[in-house]
Amino acid sequence: MKHLLVLFLFAFTTPVINWSGDFNEAQKEAQKTHKLIVINFSGSDWCGPCIRTRKEILETKAFEDYASDHLVLVRADFPRQKKNQLPKDQVKRNEALADKYNPDGEFPLTLLVDENGKVIKKWEGFPGVSPEKFVAQISESTNAGH
Repeated sequence: MKHLLVLFLFAFTTPVINWSGDFNEAQKEAQKTHKLIVINFSGSDWCGPCIRTRKEILETKAFEDYASDHLVLVRADFPRQKKNQLPKDQVKRNEALADKYNPDGEFPLTLLVDENGKVIKKWEGFPGVSPEKFVAQISESTNAGH
């Protein structure tokens, strides 16, 4: 009975989406699948608006349902607390991505880019919209850009 309950619960959960820490890999996947890329620059343990963006938009069912079929996701996290430090190779990837897309060090910064890395839309700070409106903004940008 327990196994049936577990299977039942999994059948109705949101799709599993993965946030990559490697933009180059994400770009290859986007080119192969012709999806757009969302890059989220975050300070996961010190930036209040970053945490709000993640919890209130990027980790919602509405966003995850859309993202699973339409987007490749990249998170460049810059934690400050020692216990949350990332491996050195990940820090280098995040810093290189920030040099290219976030030279002013804005947090949070969320970008929608095409498979070639061209910025289509930018959200500076907390987007201030519902998850559904955020998805609609991505969809509108997609339709306008393609």
